[in-house]
Amino acid sequence: MANGGLKYQYARLSIAEKLIAINVAIFIVSGLAMALFGASEAAVMGWFQLPKEFGDFIIQPWSIITYSFFHAGFGHIFWNMIMLWFASRIFLNLFGDKRYLTVYFLGVITGGLFFLLSYNVFPALLNSNTALVGASAGVTAVLLFVCSYIPNQDVRVIFFNVKLWHVGAFFVLVDLIQIPYGGNIGGRLAHLGGALLGYVYARQLLNGNDIGAVFTNLGENMFSWFKPNKKAPMKTVYKAKSKAGNPTANYQKEAKQRQIDAILDKISKSGYESLSKAEKDFLFKAGKE
Repeated sequence: MANGGLKYQYARLSIAEKLIAINVAIFIVSGLAMALFGASEAAVMGWFQLPKEFGDFIIQPWSIITYSFFHAGFGHIFWNMIMLWFASRIFLNLFGDKRYLTVYFLGVITGGLFFLLSYNVFPALLNSNTALVGASAGVTAVLLFVCSYIPNQDVRVIFFNVKLWHVGAFFVLVDLIQIPYGGNIGGRLAHLGGALLGYVYARQLLNGNDIGAVFTNLGENMFSWFKPNKKAPMKTVYKAKSKAGNPTANYQKEAKQRQIDAILDKISKSGYESLSKAEKDFLFKAGKE
């Protein structure tokens, strides 16, 4: 029963919520392995973290993606998941699951490559003993994508409304400033790699070029476990009651969905800036529900 319940709840999650759930689950399991079984951090993460040496990376090429599912501490995963949740809500109001996963994992890969290249090129980093973990590159890619695709969209940050491009510029500047002064140089460089991918992807898409199309097609089967489970148990009685008992509500819901689909189709053809203010407000409010 419990297993069935968990499967049902997981199937109902959005693509971003599933990604967050997987990250949190891995963080908990790896932490318990170290705390209860005495496993070392190297034993738990060694084959999944991204090493800085190209020779080590060739032996474990999967680490260019798996490093993103492991985190160095609670604060590390907490802020990554908060940022991912914020950016994903906006992203998924504009695009579907496939593009979301494409941007996220291309950001992870690009951030990993920035890390590898930097630690084998820059003299100050050559003798460092380090490895890369964390979802930050993928998170930053999603964030910079939305900040670059709809830069003038207002968002609420605590008590103030700011433009999305202000948010993106802030996080990029923080990483640039902290490279010489804040430590974690590898992580900062990976962030910047993800940021660059998100920015370039969004700007190219606005020009009609989907630079991630090939990756989307190649990775569709690999990412299929993230997709909603169409065979998940359904609340049949509830749905039947809803349809029979309140047809007006069902009609309004369907009409609203058609309006959302029409707006998204307009964006895909002409870009976000082609929307009227009323259409932008409608789409933004729909994303909050």
